[in-house]
Amino acid sequence: MNRGQVILVDDDPLIRQSTSQWLQMAGFEVIVCERAAEALAHLNEAFPGVLVSDVRMPEMDGLELMMEARHRIPELPVILITGHGDVDMAIGAMRDGAYDFIEKPFIPERLVETINRACEKRRLVLENLRLQQDLASHSGIDSKIIGISPAIQKMRQDILKYAALNTNVIIYGETGSGKELVAQCLHEFSPRSECNFVPINCGAIPETLIETELFGHEAGAFTGASKKRTGKFQHADGGTLLLDEIESMPASLQVKILRSLQEGVIEPLGSNKQIPVDLRIVAASKADLSVEESFRQDLYYRLNVSCLYLSPLRERTEDIPLLFEYYAAQSAAQHGRELRRVTRQDMTNLQQYAWPGNVRELKNIAVRYALDGSLPVVDLLYPETIEPVGGAQIDTSLSLGAQVANFEYKVICEALRQHRGNIKAVMEMLDLPRRTLNQKMVKYQIERTDYIDE
Repeated sequence: MNRGQVILVDDDPLIRQSTSQWLQMAGFEVIVCERAAEALAHLNEAFPGVLVSDVRMPEMDGLELMMEARHRIPELPVILITGHGDVDMAIGAMRDGAYDFIEKPFIPERLVETINRACEKRRLVLENLRLQQDLASHSGIDSKIIGISPAIQKMRQDILKYAALNTNVIIYGETGSGKELVAQCLHEFSPRSECNFVPINCGAIPETLIETELFGHEAGAFTGASKKRTGKFQHADGGTLLLDEIESMPASLQVKILRSLQEGVIEPLGSNKQIPVDLRIVAASKADLSVEESFRQDLYYRLNVSCLYLSPLRERTEDIPLLFEYYAAQSAAQHGRELRRVTRQDMTNLQQYAWPGNVRELKNIAVRYALDGSLPVVDLLYPETIEPVGGAQIDTSLSLGAQVANFEYKVICEALRQHRGNIKAVMEMLDLPRRTLNQKMVKYQIERTDYIDE
């Protein structure tokens, strides 16, 4: 099993040999280098792994190698191996972009675990870049169904598979999870794409009107029907009809839909003429239609030829960063705004949130983030917070760890603002040793330089 590629740099031949053997036994493909220049020769933007380097080396040391490597590949994970006396220097390196550092003598299992996490991060970064390129070119299903989670990757495969089939499909998913978008893709990548895609929300139309919406009516069919109207079934002829929230469809209408599907014809209100229609039905539902008492089982079996299940956003948190950045950048570009940087703490808050409204809610938050240049992500996610003594906002729906992290982040930022980036003054104000303050600033991606000119 290949767990990823590692470029290992160390001028000590015994450490190179022992460490490379450990990594190979753990399943990594290892490129061993004695000098930094050798390592740089193996690096390019498509390199799929991580760089592991000793700090103290002749000619070019590990810190210089890290800076040059990240200049060439900004998102490359770099892990530094340091002696005990180099820890403060390594913390500074993490502030400059190092992924992690391991102290000598190190436990091989810890190094393997750290490299494994770094390789996974690199894989996600490369996948993000690939998807962003697809999004920029507006081609392929990757530009429609955005995400890198296994669930979304399988969804894209299933959409393409079912799109080629001329069968009815049921899409299951929570509110805001993207059922209509999936239905659009089923249509767009199908042989029916040249004809109409017609969506209708069965739960949003009064029961007295939904029949004429679906099947149309003749002039004079009922009071107020002054002219003939073409229904959604006929408008979708040759294409795809999406029946969203089909679980809310009245029982009386379910019978008529079943008959239309069985016979391939519709009969508008006020008409005795049958009109042939050739269309594909895509039904979308929040409820399991197989056990929904108000839903006819014969209609369910007619629709249930193929099924797609959309995972809620809280079950695929690895998709959240790409989705958030995509929608925020899209909104910023549309309104001519400069998009502010999304910090690591912002992403932590986004990934810890439950997202009851799924992708629809995330898109709204991303738009607000892009258009409001001051509010942090946590305040957008939790607008109603408790205001305790001291003025720091705490959201009681967060985990304890998240509340502590948010509090520390805000306190450190406020201290830096008050003292205009003076680290010594901040240390005295917060009664923190230099190393602890540095570690927390690295953890929360707080940049001292952001406060110097305030």
